[in-house]
Amino acid sequence: MSNQTAFENFLNEHDEEAWSATLTTLLRTIHDVDRNATQIWFSFYPLSLFQALTNSDDSETLAQRLLLQGKFYLKDQIDTSHTFLYGHRFWPEIKSAVQKHAASFVGDGTSLSDQVLKVAAETAKALKVDQSLLAGITAVAFMTLQQTGSAAFNTPGKVSIDKKHTRLSPEQVLRERAKDDSQGLLGFLRTVNKKWTVTHDENDDRATYVMNNIQDLAWGAAEDRSRNWREIDARRGEGPIPVECRSASCGTCWVGVLGGAEKLSDVAAREGKKIKEFGYIDTNETKPLIRLACQAQTHGAVSIVIPPWNGVFGKYIRAQKAAVEEQPSAVADSPATANDQSH
Repeated sequence: MSNQTAFENFLNEHDEEAWSATLTTLLRTIHDVDRNATQIWFSFYPLSLFQALTNSDDSETLAQRLLLQGKFYLKDQIDTSHTFLYGHRFWPEIKSAVQKHAASFVGDGTSLSDQVLKVAAETAKALKVDQSLLAGITAVAFMTLQQTGSAAFNTPGKVSIDKKHTRLSPEQVLRERAKDDSQGLLGFLRTVNKKWTVTHDENDDRATYVMNNIQDLAWGAAEDRSRNWREIDARRGEGPIPVECRSASCGTCWVGVLGGAEKLSDVAAREGKKIKEFGYIDTNETKPLIRLACQAQTHGAVSIVIPPWNGVFGKYIRAQKAAVEEQPSAVADSPATANDQSH
């Protein structure tokens, strides 16, 4: 678009694949407290889905076709989509720094990853904190700007967690994630009736539930009646985790695993297949950071984050990519292509 800034044009030159490569480079520089969180955030807000909706002639109809529910546009949650990142504490400063960077951008050939690190380093110096704590949230800011545009992005940033949790150190957060429930003096002898705590919002001390050993996350969540979950989120019919089918058929119950991924059961064939169909993650890892709660059984305490939306878009995105890849050869092979396109 003609009203886009030079920096927005630069960002729009980077597709999902380019961002994936950038994120791989950046992960080495991101503090342990946000390494998983940053990867989860980028899975929660895939550029490919945003572009599909943006390029559609009828985005509302497409959203219905892809069974999208909840808040799937970043423009509606610019200051809140990343509260589960430790770096969210520095969001106002990072957001302001990205705005200044965008305003002074001249396109000198510096890579996307180097620009993220430059902004993170300069802000870290000003705040007197470790750069590794800002690298993840800076990457999030860049992607947020790409998906929302400067007009929406260029407002003062806000921190959306309370002061108590803001004051926690990265080490305190990591210790809490690693902690397992005590099973009593003879707990090491117990093979049944073990109980594990699942944390689904690290910034809310009430956001936990206790579940049985080798019980899937969704069943455990269904027992939590501490709040009227449907009032909080219409997708939450029972408990904090949205769930509809319990058989990996709907994709409603996907979650990100901030801590304790190794304490969950391996991804079985059905979960692995369906999670790719939904479009949430494309990996052959046995214990990935994105799981379907109705399939992931726990063998210890875990910390998860619940995405604000769900849908089924994997097949659609793959079909789009295949069509683009086939188009050049189709044009070269068919002299009648121009005529065919008019029908």
